[in-house]
Amino acid sequence: MEFTAQQIADYLHGTIEGNPQVRLHDFAKIEEGRSGCLSFLANAKYEHYLYETASDAVLVNEDFRPRESVRTTLIRVPNAYAALAQLMQLVDSMKPQRKGVDSTAFVHPSVSVPDDCYIGAFAYVAEGASLGTGCSVYPHVYIGSSVSVGEKTTLYPHTTVYDGCRIGARCIIHAGAVIGADGFGFAPDADGYNKIPQMGNVIIEDDVEVGANTCIDRAVMGSTIVHRGVKLDNLVQIAHNCTVGSHTVFAAQVGMAGSSHVGEWCQFGGQVGLSGHIKVGDHVSLGGQTGLLSNVKSGSVLLGSPGMPVRDMLRTSVILPKLPDMSRRIDQLEKEISELKEICKNSKP
Repeated sequence: MEFTAQQIADYLHGTIEGNPQVRLHDFAKIEEGRSGCLSFLANAKYEHYLYETASDAVLVNEDFRPRESVRTTLIRVPNAYAALAQLMQLVDSMKPQRKGVDSTAFVHPSVSVPDDCYIGAFAYVAEGASLGTGCSVYPHVYIGSSVSVGEKTTLYPHTTVYDGCRIGARCIIHAGAVIGADGFGFAPDADGYNKIPQMGNVIIEDDVEVGANTCIDRAVMGSTIVHRGVKLDNLVQIAHNCTVGSHTVFAAQVGMAGSSHVGEWCQFGGQVGLSGHIKVGDHVSLGGQTGLLSNVKSGSVLLGSPGMPVRDMLRTSVILPKLPDMSRRIDQLEKEISELKEICKNSKP
């Protein structure tokens, strides 16, 4: 597939600076550019690559002003990074779509498979499941009874969707994800731990992406809910009866304990941990490895464990390496004070 720089600029409502007829057929990082490729520059620290790249065209922000002469063609757009994503989505949508049911797949007779669906080798679709138009079910996927999968949703290999769960339209569930496994619920008694049956389900709304080997547990009662537009990285754990608000993003290894709730448009760095039964407001940003033990109000930006305002955490991080020496000095001071007290006591008439 090949486009001219002018065609790309027209599609992105951008402007050309250079050769509008240069032909482009691939993407490349600006530092690894080669003939026929389109690159992008969105971060000023990579600007030096612009003057030496072999890419034939580069997306740049419309307010970018080069400090040296540029050999490549520039395509100026309001936001170079967003424009790159838009172009890559366009190219991806043009790939031929797989269709049909592999002969080794099992689809229960009660399931109606739309003509434009794809079901790969050794996939299993149980009784009462519902598949939307244009969905793709890759090899070794398990879809339990009464599961619903929305239109144009993709389930990659070895995805497991337990009975009764619901997945919306245009979702992407990556390899090895488990949707609807039992929540971690046990009632302790004198003889050990009695399992509490998890009778609810998981609801994933439209336009959600779930990373590889991520687990979203079913609710004890009711539903664990991942709302519209959420993006989850690999190895995320969402426990029973949690909710994740619309357009929130989690980096890898985020963990939510049972019945914790996160608002809309939040951003969590890697290995963030939430204790159970807490509420996080909207537009909250948590740096990597932040730990939350209590509710967080909307708009907060926190770091550390327990989570605290970033400025406080940075001050704390400066003090932490000094603590061993401070402890020794305090011990010495306490010893000297004790000796002084003894001297004063013995010197009294």
